[in-house]
Amino acid sequence: MAATGGAGGGDGGEGGGGEERPKPFTPEEARGLVLSLQRPAVFCSMADDWPALSWTAGHIATLLGDAPIRFRMGKRDFGSDPQFETSCDYVDATLADFMAWSDRGKQTDDGPTDGGQTVSGPGPFDSYDARTSWAYADYKYMASMFAGNAHALRAVTWSDFGFPGRGGKESSLWIGSAGANTLCHQDSYGCNLVLQVQGRKRWHLFPPEDTAFLYPTRIPYEESSVFSRVNVVRPDLRRFPRFTEARAHVVTLEPGQVLLVPRHWWHYVESIDPVTVSINSWIELDDDHRARVEEAITRLVVCAVKGADDPDSSETWLNPTEPEQTSHDTNCQYLNRAVASYFEHQESSAPPEPRARPSQGPQGPQGRGESPAGWSREGAARPWPEKKLPFGRGLVPVLPQPRGALEVGNGHSRHDGNPEGESDRGHSDHWDKLERPTQPQSPISTNELLGCLLDPRVIHLVAELLLEGRTLRPSDLPPDEGEGRHLAPLQ
Repeated sequence: MAATGGAGGGDGGEGGGGEERPKPFTPEEARGLVLSLQRPAVFCSMADDWPALSWTAGHIATLLGDAPIRFRMGKRDFGSDPQFETSCDYVDATLADFMAWSDRGKQTDDGPTDGGQTVSGPGPFDSYDARTSWAYADYKYMASMFAGNAHALRAVTWSDFGFPGRGGKESSLWIGSAGANTLCHQDSYGCNLVLQVQGRKRWHLFPPEDTAFLYPTRIPYEESSVFSRVNVVRPDLRRFPRFTEARAHVVTLEPGQVLLVPRHWWHYVESIDPVTVSINSWIELDDDHRARVEEAITRLVVCAVKGADDPDSSETWLNPTEPEQTSHDTNCQYLNRAVASYFEHQESSAPPEPRARPSQGPQGPQGRGESPAGWSREGAARPWPEKKLPFGRGLVPVLPQPRGALEVGNGHSRHDGNPEGESDRGHSDHWDKLERPTQPQSPISTNELLGCLLDPRVIHLVAELLLEGRTLRPSDLPPDEGEGRHLAPLQ
């Protein structure tokens, strides 16, 4: 899909040269679409005049100078398993180091190398072959990267989408090489706006209703992220047969385009050009107050169970983005605060509108669905009725892919939706074998148990029961308790 507007060019810090063209939507209209759309869509020509649109990786390297940033290192061919962040290496390097390493990989991709030598060079990346490895500087808060550089932070203007005052301070920067990817996951909080700046990225998106088909897991644990156990670009259908029922929506995002990822849409993202740059901002929503209760329950359970595991185990169950395991007392306090915040919001809220306020977990604002800066409540926007959505040159829907287009990993073929051509009778035989095992069954692991306990559907029900149980009617309280009290203290 090509952008209808220009993407800007050069390494300058200013953009939008030439005659100014009107944007397809006013800020109020764009905000209404962001808050109304329940399916992913691409905004075109909304960011043509943003200075950040000319931010090539080379220009950003000039802005950062010798300041090191952390890169996540992975393999281009990882097989049929997802490449979790716990299985990646991490390298601290300058962006100039990354550019030199990426250039070496591009040169060898374009032609043969001498003697099959490893493509590496001196510096932080010297042990990684640029032909078989990728590097990703992901989730980099611009407020931290460009602290003190007000000019750089003004290069992003989300006010064009109806969120006044939101710019670089409330945005994250992503810089990667070809093959760099974010494994398939669902953000617990908010919705997501993503501006593609340099290169192209391919997005695989799945609706919230497909959660069961994506085999969700909370191990490795990270607040606000539910991971999929499926490698969605090379699925192993023997292990994950229901993935054939998932409805992939695939789009290649071009420079200058802005993708809307609605609330709770699963997404896998991969860089397909030698160097890619993108900028995003998470828009928090009123529903996040309940989501924080669910996340607090999840944190308490996973830390309690995994914290009691074998201390000599080599398993890494915390995602690298989580600084440390939090104590049971801390997690209980977090749950209390989340429940209290939920009821306070219920009492004070007007009709639903975004409330931009970061989650305050045990370590403060965190998680890939969080913004590093506090935001104020903003005015409501007019929603767009589904029948009147203005799809066209300025707004392109991301459509579902034909089900037969799925690639299959690990050499497993698919026939009529069943791996290896299995029939329904084959599934019946499977259950018979479970009743009469022919070999000793392996012990149930805590990961298996947590896979059931922390399934999003289970946690949603637990939160619903907890919140219903904590709600008291004023008539149920003794007279001296005071009118309007709705939250009893947790024991």
